[in-house]
Amino acid sequence: MLKRLFTSNTRIKILTIFMLNEDQEFFIRELTRKLDEQINSIRRELDNLKKVGLLRSRVKNRKKYYFVNTDFIFFNEIKSIFLKSATNQNSISKDIMKFGEVKLLVLSGIFLDKETKTVDMLIVGDVDKEKLADYLNNDIKTDRPVRFAIISEEDYKYRISLKDRFINEIINDSENEMPIQKI
Repeated sequence: MLKRLFTSNTRIKILTIFMLNEDQEFFIRELTRKLDEQINSIRRELDNLKKVGLLRSRVKNRKKYYFVNTDFIFFNEIKSIFLKSATNQNSISKDIMKFGEVKLLVLSGIFLDKETKTVDMLIVGDVDKEKLADYLNNDIKTDRPVRFAIISEEDYKYRISLKDRFINEIINDSENEMPIQKI
């Protein structure tokens, strides 16, 4: 959903780190390491957010630090959006971990408010399918049933080695989220 509201993936990453850490300051190189993005895209998005008034900066020890302007008119609303997004994915992944041993969890489609041709959720590991189905049907409020796939770690590795189209499409889609990644 955030990717539709905010068109730049770099901006989403920057806003996420600032909204979830509103009392911290970050310098450009630190952000490039934390967010695994190019320095020019980080610099451009920081400048854009500073021009809008959401971020401020100051120089300390010959480094330019950026921090959140908590007086920004829409600060509370933007923070709320990012908190809800982070909490939703974290709570889903924590709940799913209760149903067995999860090595990889990929959220797509309905969880990200986007169309998908495959599944909304891919789980690699050993999970109780009935408990998962009950959870998805009763606890997750969606317009349509959640499509999910559960595969073993061995099957996953085998499919990766064969360059399986289904697995590659899900894993290589930059819009998909991977809240659990132990493989």
